[in-house]
Amino acid sequence: MTEAPLPAEHLSPLATLVEEVLADVGYEMPAATDAINGAVPGHGGLFDPNTSSTELRRAIEELLASGLTRPPVPDPADDTFVLYVDGSSRGNPGPAGAGAVIIDAEETQLARLSRPVGSRTGNNTAEYVALQLGLAELLARYEPHKLEVRIDSMTVIHDVWEGDDPTVPGVETYSGAVATALSNIPDHQYTHLADSDPNPADALATVGADIAALGPG
Repeated sequence: MTEAPLPAEHLSPLATLVEEVLADVGYEMPAATDAINGAVPGHGGLFDPNTSSTELRRAIEELLASGLTRPPVPDPADDTFVLYVDGSSRGNPGPAGAGAVIIDAEETQLARLSRPVGSRTGNNTAEYVALQLGLAELLARYEPHKLEVRIDSMTVIHDVWEGDDPTVPGVETYSGAVATALSNIPDHQYTHLADSDPNPADALATVGADIAALGPG
């Protein structure tokens, strides 16, 4: 798994703490939310309106100090994978999140990844971050030989697979990391998802945007 948090845009102190929890559990959103909800006193949780920012910050700080255990890495069917990615931004720019789902050749979901991207970030940047997130964790966990990336962003497709120069200001950090990651996968291609196509990464990107929208804390 990735050994350090991936780069992020501007986040509030509270959203940054949640990002640290996510990094510690390999960006596995279910594991992170379970850990945070278990640490919050009473019946509240990460997104419970009855949980105050102060309660949430204190619980997360104690959780981080106690140490977190990363979930075990499931064994894949072979070295062929599918990666669904999606980015979400409310307001474009606004609170933005990234989601990615890693699936093996037998269509078993191996990882459900999510993270906040920034509190005032555009959708195209979130799409880049989603691809970087998925590729980083795929390569950290497995040795992929063949990969199909399923993505709905034509901007990222044009830039990454069709050789266009990045058209979104400030994405060079992400686009460079994506290019490096793909160079380590011998056989990779993309499939463009239409708006009507199911994408399991969509909900994870939305949760990432929810985290990016958390107050100062």
